[in-house]
Amino acid sequence: MTKEKQAEIGILKEIAELLNEGTELQTLLPEVLHKLLDVTDLKMGWIFMVDNGQHRLAAYAHLPEALKYDNLAPMCRPDCWCLNRFKNGVLQNATNIMSCKRIEEAEAEERYQTDGLTHHATVPLRAGSELFGLLNIGSPHKKNFDEKELALLESVAFQIGTALKRIKLTQREQETALKEERNRLARDLHDSVNQLLFSLSLTARGGRELAKDTDTKETFTYIQDLAQEALNEMRALIWQLKPQGLEDGLIAAVQSYSKMVGLNMNYHVRGVTLLPGKVEETLWRIAQEAMMNCKKHSGQSEIDLTLIVKDNKVLMVIKDEGAGFHYQKNTILPSMGLKSMKERTEALKGEFHIQTFPNEGTMITIEIPV
Repeated sequence: MTKEKQAEIGILKEIAELLNEGTELQTLLPEVLHKLLDVTDLKMGWIFMVDNGQHRLAAYAHLPEALKYDNLAPMCRPDCWCLNRFKNGVLQNATNIMSCKRIEEAEAEERYQTDGLTHHATVPLRAGSELFGLLNIGSPHKKNFDEKELALLESVAFQIGTALKRIKLTQREQETALKEERNRLARDLHDSVNQLLFSLSLTARGGRELAKDTDTKETFTYIQDLAQEALNEMRALIWQLKPQGLEDGLIAAVQSYSKMVGLNMNYHVRGVTLLPGKVEETLWRIAQEAMMNCKKHSGQSEIDLTLIVKDNKVLMVIKDEGAGFHYQKNTILPSMGLKSMKERTEALKGEFHIQTFPNEGTMITIEIPV
């Protein structure tokens, strides 16, 4: 075995070990990219993840100022030669990109240094027939990658693609397991606690009807009211665990839930098509929390919901004209429910905003890319 082949096997082994240990893409891809540059003596690189035609810069290393100025603005532009070829299905294997459109645009602006980068190699990240994105590698004044270099980059890209597939399948299994556990817990609560509370309510009503004196009647009435309130809370909890009606769409589920908790909902929908499952469930959970907050704290029975899909974004606005509360922008949210809404939104790269004043109602705005 030649020294060159041994070196190549060593590179692939080091990267494979790193990929096998990783479970979080946010940290894994930058680590793999830096490792690749270190062991190959190449200088610069970046990884684009592409999903539903939209690209995201997932990792980068040693980019020149021409590509990273203004908080990486050049790398967020949607149009470039390598991405266009990838999206059109032309880019299937490792290839030399003759030049970089992003660099050419930066040079035309004559404001930022390119550090000698003019060309780069591009390799699709794949596992079988499934494509995940692009690996781009370059070095100062390097205009061409030979067949051996491209073959090595293609092997590394295949390793990355396989790891991405593994992580994606693992996440899907975890989500399925979590959903099944929620469904099981909802069934158990319905079959046990829910039925006990219902029985308690009936027993209290019977006791009230049989009681002779006023004090005893009032006691049974109080018990019945408490049991009914607990029963309503339990039904709402079961809904949160297992949203009935979501199979018919987000709006149908929200309407059903609002009726169950005693709210009159006014809704406005524009441009909505079939939403991704994660996005739909996130919006549903946020709407649930907002409706419960309205029911408990606003003093109002009216709530407005607006849902708009436009320009690859979904906007949901939930508003009531109730009590409101004191809150200043960029301060800590005052309740676990509001914090949960914000965390759910940001987990999908979305934006969460709340506007509220005492006696002037509350408006929650959610914007998530789709």
